[in-house]
Amino acid sequence: MARDMPGPPVSSSPDGRPDAEGKGADLAGTGRPPGAVEAPPSAVAAAGPQPAPKPGKPRKLLYVTLPGCWGALIAGCLSFTPSLLPRGGIVQGLIWGITAAIGYGLGVLAAWIWRAFADRNPRRPGRRSWLVLFITAAVLVAVSFGLGQYWQYEIRKLMGVTEYNAALVVASPLVAALIFCLLLLIGRSLRGLYRWAATLLSRWIGRHAAHAVGWVVVAGLAYLVVSGLLLQGFINVMNSAYSVRDTKTAEGIHQPTTSLRSGGPGSLIPWDTLGWQGRNFIGKGPSASDIGKFTGQPAREPIRIYSGLASADDADARAALAVRDLERAGGFDRKDLLVVTTTGSGWVDPALVDSFEYLSDGDSATVALQYSYLPSWISYLVDQSKAREAGRALFDAVYGAWSQLPQGHRPRLYVAGESLGSFGGETAFSGENSMANLTSGVLFAGPPNFNTLFREFSDHRDAGSPEVQPVYQDGRIVRFASDPSTAVPPPGRAWDGTRVLYMMHPSDPIVWWSPHLIFSEPDWISEPPGKDVLKGMFWMPFVTFWQVTADLPFATGVPGGHGHTYKTEYVDGWNAVMRPAGTTAQDLGDLKKIIAAEG
Repeated sequence: MARDMPGPPVSSSPDGRPDAEGKGADLAGTGRPPGAVEAPPSAVAAAGPQPAPKPGKPRKLLYVTLPGCWGALIAGCLSFTPSLLPRGGIVQGLIWGITAAIGYGLGVLAAWIWRAFADRNPRRPGRRSWLVLFITAAVLVAVSFGLGQYWQYEIRKLMGVTEYNAALVVASPLVAALIFCLLLLIGRSLRGLYRWAATLLSRWIGRHAAHAVGWVVVAGLAYLVVSGLLLQGFINVMNSAYSVRDTKTAEGIHQPTTSLRSGGPGSLIPWDTLGWQGRNFIGKGPSASDIGKFTGQPAREPIRIYSGLASADDADARAALAVRDLERAGGFDRKDLLVVTTTGSGWVDPALVDSFEYLSDGDSATVALQYSYLPSWISYLVDQSKAREAGRALFDAVYGAWSQLPQGHRPRLYVAGESLGSFGGETAFSGENSMANLTSGVLFAGPPNFNTLFREFSDHRDAGSPEVQPVYQDGRIVRFASDPSTAVPPPGRAWDGTRVLYMMHPSDPIVWWSPHLIFSEPDWISEPPGKDVLKGMFWMPFVTFWQVTADLPFATGVPGGHGHTYKTEYVDGWNAVMRPAGTTAQDLGDLKKIIAAEG
């Protein structure tokens, strides 16, 4: 049986048994194995020249081993177990192929370790062994595929997802096979490069050192290619594409005619510097008339200020410019002032700000700035420092101007952000007391698992509270809600002063994804599942990590209230944080309809 794990060549001693090194050992460089008797020169001459050994048959790149196939079968079948979100056929095929490739490698590794302890060479498996594998594979794959479809149906039913493409589901085995073969080829190519490097190095250094240095060289080259060439090249392409889009304006968006918005008459920030997302934010939102229809009384026109990447050279300059434009528009004279940290591309969730403006009766001002062209999932890879810098710079600039006002003439100061925006927004604070001392309230939605304060609050939650709905310090300042329309736990506990609320869906992969999923089972899986997570979900090394990773790109492709889609939740979230006077349950229900209708 062909081997997948590299190792020294093995040859036999005169009696047919391999020696301790796996080859006949020379005696003082004579080329004679131990115990051998030197043949007389006449006998050697009589024997004549020895024929050269026949060259071995070259290996094919896509050969497979029996232990590897067993590993691929078991891991591939486990890939059908449910994760957080419904999967289409292409996604399932992708997960299936990656997981099978991981299982193949683990199977080969296990066989290599077993042979090392047994001190024997690989053996060619018989036909019966392959037949057992084929029959078992047919049964297990059929059962796993059927169970997988059942679990996906249950998840779709939990979330109200009706879309189902049977053709893509049927095509998933083909996708899995292609992914598996591609990963196998990459692995074999790296191993071939290692062997070439080790052979070359063995001309100058010892065999063992050559193998070790060969692995280091190949691993280093692979890392440089992936991180320096492929990843950086991908980032450069994406940055160019999104920077071009940033110069354009979405259909239906027009430059404002009011001085209450950036880019409008008298604004210090030119319209054409706001970027794609900045112009969307400025060009939309409820008017005084819209808010008046909801409240049934006269309302004010909300103020919106935005500073784009092209508006100033760096984050501090953009923040300072935004504050000056906020002062010009009269933002510090309003009842409520909101500082929003955007996502990577500068996006501000309309539902977040619209809900705030409606519940403020329009007597509000909102300020935000852009720090990247890239969407959040790419910004996380390359722009984490930019998100931190932007969140801190904007809040510090606003707070600096706000704190200079007479205490009786300051607006209530709020902070908000979604996803990577919450990550940047947290950086302005050192903890819960900092949030309480510097603001009137904080609302974060869908916080990524790597958020510093989110992890601190969750990891140090009160005993007995689950990770999916933690309680921190009896809920005195910071609280968590999977459904803010209900009572935010802990029930019956006073929540006075500044309120800090984290909204997170149990099915949101952004909240729960972490590299620790590879080897560690998180509490949120071992605990009773959240309301929109299938009870059949359980943790497996490697597999669960890839399943949740595959959920990330589709986190917003599910109905509101699930995954990473936060919409009408902002109405209840802001109602809990702001506590607007006179707002009834009927008012909240009507506002949810308005927010939901905005699309």
